[in-house]
Amino acid sequence: MDNTARHIRENTLDTQHTKEWLRRFQRVRAMSEAICAPLQTEDYVVQSMPDVSPPKWHLAHVSWFFEAFLLTPYLKSYKTIDPAYDFLFNSYYETHGVPFPRNQRGNISRPTVADVYRFRAHIDEAMTQLLTEPSAEHIDEIMELVEIGLHHEQQHQELLVMDIKHILAQNPLHPVYRSDAAPASSAEAPALTWQRYPGGVRHIGADFGNGFVFDSETPRHRQYVTDFELADRPVTNGEFIDFIEDGGYSRTELWLSDGWHLLHKTGWQAPLYWEKHNGQWHHMTLGGLKPVDLHAPVCHVSFYEADAFANWAGARLPTEAEWEIAAADSLVDGNVPAGNFLDDQHLQPLTATVTGDRPWQMFGDVWEWTGSAYRPYPGFKKLDGSLGEYNGKFMSGQMVLRGGCCATPQDHIRATYRNFFPPHARWAFSGFRLAKDV
Repeated sequence: MDNTARHIRENTLDTQHTKEWLRRFQRVRAMSEAICAPLQTEDYVVQSMPDVSPPKWHLAHVSWFFEAFLLTPYLKSYKTIDPAYDFLFNSYYETHGVPFPRNQRGNISRPTVADVYRFRAHIDEAMTQLLTEPSAEHIDEIMELVEIGLHHEQQHQELLVMDIKHILAQNPLHPVYRSDAAPASSAEAPALTWQRYPGGVRHIGADFGNGFVFDSETPRHRQYVTDFELADRPVTNGEFIDFIEDGGYSRTELWLSDGWHLLHKTGWQAPLYWEKHNGQWHHMTLGGLKPVDLHAPVCHVSFYEADAFANWAGARLPTEAEWEIAAADSLVDGNVPAGNFLDDQHLQPLTATVTGDRPWQMFGDVWEWTGSAYRPYPGFKKLDGSLGEYNGKFMSGQMVLRGGCCATPQDHIRATYRNFFPPHARWAFSGFRLAKDV
């Protein structure tokens, strides 16, 4: 092939590649707006607790991410709508600038919701230009940052669902986000069984270069585990009610000290969003207030509650290494199997049908608490620049969750993905499964 033909072929491949990225960019961006479509204007501006961000802020922040890390550095013709947005919508990147305080995001009545949507359209137009005519000099850097930006927006799509649910749950009228959300499960959960896994030196984690991963998932490394057993499904609402009725929230011997003190401070007596009506447990869902489905995975529990239940059941929570070893067995041709994800639009954990002898519901429905602290893997190195703040700075005081949930986009999750929350957090779609030593 002569140089002219090679140049034409390489340019054609680059054009096809950037068109694929543009289509994916448009699809991810459209999903964020679809999540917000059922909201009223008043819903966009509420901050129901410091950990919750108003939906308007999420929509603006993910747009700011593309502006700050792609458009400003790589699109020479780019002009921002308002320089103040760089301050208002920076989440925590202190090497980039001074972020607006997180607990005050609900005070930002201006820019308006309409202004934020104009900002998104402005970013989409500029990103289309960048992806249509990328700088050949920086093409690899641009594509890498686009991928991070899209996964970042998918993380905020899950946060949007979590935060919208928390916002609406504060309203005593139990408003419905979407009437077709949170359908009742039709299946009955089978009796819990245990699957045994041999111990030894295993490999967990991921390496850069084999598909997208966050830096906190790297590097792939050796981990010794002893023989263990893992429950074939998550703990159900019905099983958690048994724990409640056996005095689970009043038995100090079941609880970690921090959890016990928090229990007395908060008055928890059941998972978040649960309330009793005429002697029956109901819970707030995105489809409104509904009876608790006894066979669906329990959801919206903290690490402390999951750990107390495990003690009550004579078991424990799995380590993240144990969870990942088992999850590898549930992959289908190396891919995450079908499950209840954001794509399915149920937005509520559901009972799943058992198929084969693999562990099930490892992916989707509920994030599963593990007994592992969120700490760096051996040999971990943060990304260069401001994106080094993405994960590394949070590796203290957090616990690892695995598997994704009903609000996670399916193409965003993988067996090595490490989510993390502080042990008291409950507004995430968090549940758990049990493990025990052999």
